[in-house]
Amino acid sequence: MARTRYGRSNDVDEYEQRAGTRQRPTGKGRVKELRPPDPDTLIEGIVVRARGHHYDVLVRDTVTTHPGYGTEIRMCEVRGRLLQEKRMDTLVAVGDTVWISHYGADKGHIERVDERRSVLSRQRPYTNVPAEDVILANPDQVVVVFAATQPEPHLRMLDRFLVVAAANKLPAVICINKIELVDEAATRDLFQVYTTIGYPVLYVSAETGIGLDDLRGVLLDRISVFTGPSGVGKSSLLNAVQPGLNLPIGALRESLQKGQHTTRAAHLFALALGESTFVADTPGIRELGLYDIEPDELGFFFLEFLDYLPDCRYPNCTHDHEPDCAVRAAVEAGAIAQARYDSYIRLLRGEE
Repeated sequence: MARTRYGRSNDVDEYEQRAGTRQRPTGKGRVKELRPPDPDTLIEGIVVRARGHHYDVLVRDTVTTHPGYGTEIRMCEVRGRLLQEKRMDTLVAVGDTVWISHYGADKGHIERVDERRSVLSRQRPYTNVPAEDVILANPDQVVVVFAATQPEPHLRMLDRFLVVAAANKLPAVICINKIELVDEAATRDLFQVYTTIGYPVLYVSAETGIGLDDLRGVLLDRISVFTGPSGVGKSSLLNAVQPGLNLPIGALRESLQKGQHTTRAAHLFALALGESTFVADTPGIRELGLYDIEPDELGFFFLEFLDYLPDCRYPNCTHDHEPDCAVRAAVEAGAIAQARYDSYIRLLRGEE
């Protein structure tokens, strides 16, 4: 029998035993019995936005013959019994698959939360107790969007995005927009180092449609963290991928705030591609994931370093100054790009 984070699916006896049968006055001395809902009546949905103690849940379409999510969104609260089980970690996050009971025209209760397969997270702020603050649940990949020009690509910033993805154990795709404005061959040469490392690199144009089919294929039936610096055309790209989406330019915004305790909230946008295609607006991702990385761990998030790490003399080598460092030897031999190593050193030292 399938399990969820909070109890077993389709087990009415356990559900009733844990939730209990409660009573409350209902006026004129009458008492109304509150029973847990029948698990067979629960509706599956995905949390697309958190609003304080309420969550917008996009309901899966079970009525039509077309599988996937429809357009119905219900504002839901978390059932009290789940709140009693809450510890320090995030109970419900954007991206969670949840099961709800509904009431009224557009409201519901979150009764169950499925096990997460992945997270984009950080240490919960304002506490020294280990506790995970989940920014986004169940992401499948990070799509890092840069522009070929206007603004000029900042490769050290790109490296930082890639480290964040690797630290969160998420595959990354690099998407270069505005390719129609430059010499494509020269731009491909600039980003060739990432292709050599093994990152997929897409060259696209929101203006002319170049490469959009490739981008649709990358996004299809995945939850993608769509991120990148401001001005690179993230919203324009999504509007081009799905005509009629009509995201205002700048809707996928980047927080300019920095620091460990900056508030960040994710928001999922549904795309009409496949059964379950979503992109997530996650402001501030560039700052996520670096605070808990020890100096001797950073090298594990530069993928081209991995083959050389076991050959360093010291197991905690920072690849900066230690003798017999296999990573530095690979840089000197041309097996690791000097620019990528320089980017690593700047991150290691906390430099921009």
